[in-house]
Amino acid sequence: MVTEDDVRRVALSLPRTTEKPSYGTPGFRVKDKGFARIREEGDVLVLWVADEGEKDGLIASDPDKFFTTPHYDGYPLVLVRFSAIDVDELTELLTESWRLRAPKRVLAEFDAADG
Repeated sequence: MVTEDDVRRVALSLPRTTEKPSYGTPGFRVKDKGFARIREEGDVLVLWVADEGEKDGLIASDPDKFFTTPHYDGYPLVLVRFSAIDVDELTELLTESWRLRAPKRVLAEFDAADG
C-alpha cells in the first residue's frame, strides 16, 4: 500500500514537476500541465492514461485497483486505490501519466538522460 508521502516523493522526482493544489487536494504538474492528483478521499489517485480504451482495459483487468466515476466519463483519466498498489507500480503509473502530459522537449531530455 502506498501513502500520500510516497505519491509526493515519486511525483516530485520526475523532471520539471511541481506540486500545486488541485480542487483543494495535492496535485502534481509538469510545466503547469496536471498529470496526477490525490482525490478528496486521501487514498485515491487520479492519473492520465493514453485514451479511454486503455482506461477501460485497466478497469476491466483489475477493478479492485482501477476504477472511475461518472465525473470522469469521456476523459482519459483513471482512479487508482492506494491500497491496491506498491511503490514500484506507483512509480510506473505516475511516470506514464507524466510522460503523457510532459512537453516534447522535457520528455526528450528525460529520455536522453535515461538512455
